[in-house]
Amino acid sequence: MEKRLIVAIALSLLVLLSWSALMPKPQHVAMQDVSIKQGAPNLPALEPAVITPSLAPPPSGQLINYKQDNFEITFDESIAAIKDVTFKYYNNYLFTLTYGCLLKDPLLSFRQERVQDNIISFIAAGPDKKVTKKYTFHKSSYTIDLEIEIKNTSNSPISVNLPLVLGVLDFSSSNHQARFQDITISTTEKMLRNNGRKNTQFDKVKFLGLRDQYFTAIIEADQEYQPGFVLKLNSHASEVGINVQNEIIQPGAKIGHLYHIYIGPQDLKIFNSINPTWAGIIHYGTFDFISQILLQTLDFLHKIVRNWGVAIILLSLLVYLILYPLSIKQMRSMKEMQVLQPKVEALRKANKDNPQKMNKEIMELYKEHKVNPLGGCLPLLLQMPIFFALYNALMRSIVLKGAEFLWIKDLSEPDRLWIFPSSWPNLPVLGNELNVLPIIMAIGMFVQQKISSASSGGAAAEQQKIMLIVMPIIFGLIFYRMPSGLVLYWFVNSMLMLIFQLRMNRAK
Repeated sequence: MEKRLIVAIALSLLVLLSWSALMPKPQHVAMQDVSIKQGAPNLPALEPAVITPSLAPPPSGQLINYKQDNFEITFDESIAAIKDVTFKYYNNYLFTLTYGCLLKDPLLSFRQERVQDNIISFIAAGPDKKVTKKYTFHKSSYTIDLEIEIKNTSNSPISVNLPLVLGVLDFSSSNHQARFQDITISTTEKMLRNNGRKNTQFDKVKFLGLRDQYFTAIIEADQEYQPGFVLKLNSHASEVGINVQNEIIQPGAKIGHLYHIYIGPQDLKIFNSINPTWAGIIHYGTFDFISQILLQTLDFLHKIVRNWGVAIILLSLLVYLILYPLSIKQMRSMKEMQVLQPKVEALRKANKDNPQKMNKEIMELYKEHKVNPLGGCLPLLLQMPIFFALYNALMRSIVLKGAEFLWIKDLSEPDRLWIFPSSWPNLPVLGNELNVLPIIMAIGMFVQQKISSASSGGAAAEQQKIMLIVMPIIFGLIFYRMPSGLVLYWFVNSMLMLIFQLRMNRAK
């Protein structure tokens, strides 16, 4: 029995370490100014489908802060590009593009031309052309119109091909948002998703988007579809943008392009009010379909109770009621297994030297009494997709960002009842914060396991004594840094199972 306990503990540690490696460290986002170093070498022109060696960003110029109702944008004047965006209604969340809406021409050096309440424009004069970039902002919205005008100032025709960079993905270990970053490409044929870690070309792009955990930047050409690209700059950074086709401009003539841009939260309601096709950027992974259903159900419940914590409790109750018939079947299966346990143990002893015969006779025993040994696992297996879908939904849903419930300040993060003083060293497992909800959940699981094991006997009882200790510890550790909304869901589910177990015991 000690051997089984050691194996269980080893597996628990493995799960814990694996989860810690995958989970992002807590990040308290604040406004910051991370300027690009002066004097960095210029970017070369895009070479499609060729792995480009490590490249430095374009040289940085003066930074210009431009305020709107919903956000504040920092522009890099010399390249007329968006460095980052601060969303003041979301705890000053900083969304970094590095050099968003950059025209890739190292010979162009922009200066601010004019600024108004909803317009800021930049102008640059090159050896043979003059380029104007005008950003028009829509009040109380996250949309921007970008107009680019190129005029031939030479005495001969010129060929122009200026790739437009939407932004840069940062995969470095210092970026806590790295694991959430990805790219969405809407073509004339289908919606594609790309991790952005290798050079890729896309034909006839309808719109192109990149995102982090909560926010996104999207660009769509006003006229014809344009090819898109992902260009790997080095091992930890990639550009994504639109590769404008070559155009010939006659002397004294000019051409113009109009792009519709969205920089804001990944919010389905906002997308539906602006451009419903952009909602395709919202994606929750393998169980996206379930995540979407859960979020819509959660939103419906929130409209009734007006509190996201209460809505999560009601969602857990709703899921429990849907799975209730299976829970009854699970309990009955467990009871039948307990009744047959003495006979199973007798068969194990009688055939301990013949494992094949032992397994055959045990299966025949189950078949004779119409018992499915896996029947008790079915509700749990059905809960797993719901659990993972809800986990991804809560991790990425902007509507839960900053949602409060009881002592919890943000249901999308651990509950953090108490932040330890900065003078304290980081404690094992706890780190620098005390999360109470996972501890309460683990205690609830212990009580449930205790009640469940009281009706067992023989070897099953010995095994459940181990599980009584190990399982609450495992779940407490795994859930310790999970979003408090997810822990709340699982805690309520465990309490409902505990009540069900008590009722079943009284019914005996």
